[in-house]
Amino acid sequence: MHANGPSSAEPRSTEAAAYQDVPRAVAVMPKHYPAQARVERHHHPRAQLLYATAGLMMASAEDGTWVVPGGHALWIPPRLPHAVAMHGPVAMCSAYIDAAAVPGFPARCRVIAVSPLLAAALAALGAEPVLYGPRGDHLAALILDEIGRAPETPLTLPLPRDARLRKVCLGLIADPGHDGDLDAWAERAGASRRTLTRGFRAETGLSFGDWRARARVIRALALGAEGQAPRAVAAAVGYRSPQALRVTVERVLGAGNPARHLPP
Repeated sequence: MHANGPSSAEPRSTEAAAYQDVPRAVAVMPKHYPAQARVERHHHPRAQLLYATAGLMMASAEDGTWVVPGGHALWIPPRLPHAVAMHGPVAMCSAYIDAAAVPGFPARCRVIAVSPLLAAALAALGAEPVLYGPRGDHLAALILDEIGRAPETPLTLPLPRDARLRKVCLGLIADPGHDGDLDAWAERAGASRRTLTRGFRAETGLSFGDWRARARVIRALALGAEGQAPRAVAAAVGYRSPQALRVTVERVLGAGNPARHLPP
């Protein structure tokens, strides 16, 4: 490896560190992980587009949790500490992006739907040498344009900073099937119902009920990707039947949702 990154004659590395100093706007790294693999908390100098080409990943950081099913990608700003867990076998593609190339991009994580054009451009750039030439420059520009245009999806759980609200959120993430109502969770957190209600809206943009529904959907997607049976998935997240869970999935995620990760 050269000091400025992998050369075009070398095999493409599967180590993220090899792509942080490449003198190109975008550096693409494909990688496979076995089921239940985990990448502990780390960060990169570059921004990262974490694209699930197959399988399902769940990423977490100080300000939220994100689920990344196949056909979706997580935008991660430069230097943000994050961890990633695989649910089932995962094929992924990371695009490491020079921060200077994306000055107007979001300063927080967001999950986007990967368009066919963005998927094709990432695959094409991955087939080019790491130190690519003019064709790679065009592909990199297309990738950046498609990322900037991509709509955000609701596959995120924003975490509040208030310690009482955060205690509730972490409890729901740990046990999304818990049937406690708002009053029970308020008592557990040492806060009033009114404080909890207002705090959720102010800090997450969601009501308590909507936040819990999203937490349940996100966990259900992960369990479905691991191959668990439909009734087991529904029961684990607090629903009496797979049909009831699917209604919530459709309500939370809307049309074009990644419900294929749920067992039929």
